[in-house]
Amino acid sequence: MTAELVRGQNHPLPQTRLEIRVSAGQPVIAGATLSDEHGKVRGVEWVAHPGSPQLPGLEVSRQAAADHRLAVDLGALPESVHRVNVLLALPVGVGGPVRFGAVAAPFVAVTGLDGAEVASYTITDLDAESAVVALELYLRQGAWKVRAVGQGYAAGLAEMLGDQGLPQARELATAIQDAVASGLARSVSAPPPRTPDGDRARHTAAHPAPGQTGAAVPGADQSSTGTPSTGTPSHGPHTHGTPSHGTTAHGPNTHGVGGHGTTPHGTNAHGTNAHGPGSRAPQAGGPGGPLGAGGSGGPVNYAHPGRQAAAPPSPPPTAPPAQPGRPATPVAGDATGWSMEERLYNQVWGMFEDLARATAAYRSAVDFAESRMEQELDRVLSDPRSRIGSTGDNARAAARAKHDKLVDQAREALDRDLAQLAAESAVVEPALPPAFARWDNPVWHGYRVPMEVPMALRVGDLHLPERTDLRIPMLVRLPLERGLWIDSGRSGSDAALMTDSGQLRRLAMDTAVATAARLLSVYPAGDFSVHVIDPAGSGAAALAPLVQSGVLDEAPAAGAGGVAAVLAKLTQRADLVQMAIRGGAPDSLPPGLDAAEQLLIVNDFPHGFDDRAVTQLRYLADEGPAAGVHLMMVADREDASAYGPVLDPLWRSLLRITPVPDDHLADPWVGHAWTFEPLLAPPGSQVLQQVLGRAAEARRAWRR
Repeated sequence: MTAELVRGQNHPLPQTRLEIRVSAGQPVIAGATLSDEHGKVRGVEWVAHPGSPQLPGLEVSRQAAADHRLAVDLGALPESVHRVNVLLALPVGVGGPVRFGAVAAPFVAVTGLDGAEVASYTITDLDAESAVVALELYLRQGAWKVRAVGQGYAAGLAEMLGDQGLPQARELATAIQDAVASGLARSVSAPPPRTPDGDRARHTAAHPAPGQTGAAVPGADQSSTGTPSTGTPSHGPHTHGTPSHGTTAHGPNTHGVGGHGTTPHGTNAHGTNAHGPGSRAPQAGGPGGPLGAGGSGGPVNYAHPGRQAAAPPSPPPTAPPAQPGRPATPVAGDATGWSMEERLYNQVWGMFEDLARATAAYRSAVDFAESRMEQELDRVLSDPRSRIGSTGDNARAAARAKHDKLVDQAREALDRDLAQLAAESAVVEPALPPAFARWDNPVWHGYRVPMEVPMALRVGDLHLPERTDLRIPMLVRLPLERGLWIDSGRSGSDAALMTDSGQLRRLAMDTAVATAARLLSVYPAGDFSVHVIDPAGSGAAALAPLVQSGVLDEAPAAGAGGVAAVLAKLTQRADLVQMAIRGGAPDSLPPGLDAAEQLLIVNDFPHGFDDRAVTQLRYLADEGPAAGVHLMMVADREDASAYGPVLDPLWRSLLRITPVPDDHLADPWVGHAWTFEPLLAPPGSQVLQQVLGRAAEARRAWRR
């Protein structure tokens, strides 16, 4: 039975191998310190944090996230360690909350490896604090206990680490924040919060983890398993509801050996746009929305056209319930939502979460099996009498047999979950709307220019090495709240290293054009414009579909003069919109201002860019999305190394995607290294040209 602790209360720990789950509603840093019998942290090597996530007997998340799962093996800690403090801190310099009083009360729970909660604690009464000691695991008379601490520090990590006796507290606090900031650009964004009942209302048979009497379904939200996790929303900020603590929900695809589950959260609901056919009303949502109706002078509207405040209804039953012990037939759109588009969006994120969890459970079980086998072999080898002869051989064989049995059980559970996800993917993929679909989806054959902006856009596919053919769509919310960097360099994956540099640059531009085409295709006519900077004209061949279709208002800018003109125009537009917003007078914008969302494609950066141009690009990356100007860089970061660290903030502000498969992206739950694959039109297909042609025709008709 779970012990719900209050500040200062303690509870015995029945085992030494534990997990500590953290749910904060907003991205937080999770770490831990080891202390001696006097409560002192002896050095930086006794602190587990995102920059150094592993210590003997302890592993924490590598990045900031709304939810974490920390692994603890008290039996593997150094003998001089008598206390483990679990720390939470808010990341700085990322635009999020700066005090815990502005977020939902963090919730922490200590669980066994089977997922059963031992003790939980909701950290209340926090206000100006930006760091807090959540829990303390301590050794008393040979037995380990957990105590609810909840000690907050207004001065942040440095004060908290210094209070534990660490001499290098300030330096380490800075290093931790830097490690978190450097990880933001490689993260796959978390989906919006789920409804109180969970976004993933699956019609499948649940397999409760040990200790569970019922099963709830996993939702399209950020919850963590395993160790590292990240939460850097390119979807922008969302208002998280207060976690529904005390109940751990397990879905059919969230467990292997150890039974990993999810924790329900609150939600923001997203519905459909109320604008009727022919309406030129704003289509934007969140920072980066277009200006008012008609193209100029109207009010700036930042409300997502499909965003509603109430919780969405549950989906209607679309399939008969499963027979006991057998999974139900998957159904497309079985998540909650106001529209089929939103249901499919939530379902895709639920599949992503399920695959992350199932894989985390499998990997955790394999790690546990290997660790236990090593411990058993160490015990055998520590006794000279059993090192040789039949006794030693039998002990080794027994340890190996136990290891293989655990791994086989874990693989069986993983295969079951992967099969269910593959079946679900097979029915979801054909049902996706154009914004969510691959280029080879038949939905593009009947493409028509939409009247509304969709919730999100698919920019690629993601998969894990456990089953590479199971692809999960990578969706980013619209309007773009974070620019894109398409890496044309040869660093990173084996695929990039094996590709000729010239071919890689061409593939990068092909990816940029395909992504721009998708953006143009999912916006109503006149609501999205594309500008191109190609200083040396090296991207002419790849840009041909955009140029020949007529979707560009101007030819790609070349030379120093062309670069300066385009950047001056877009920075001026961003300035005007920002001043209008801050001055509370959006209707004072010039009549000739283009109200459409703007996308700037920049090729071959930094070649052909002077210091002024670089400063303007940094400004557009930081301030542009809030004014409806979005940046897509096609560049090799190594080429920009001559500028030194001045461009580091630019790269960190962009979401890096690659033109060839690369495993650089992390999920917001457990931090798996996901392989990203871009979306390109099939060889020989004319789908890109056809879609751009219809978009150009619709733009011409809109202007008449």
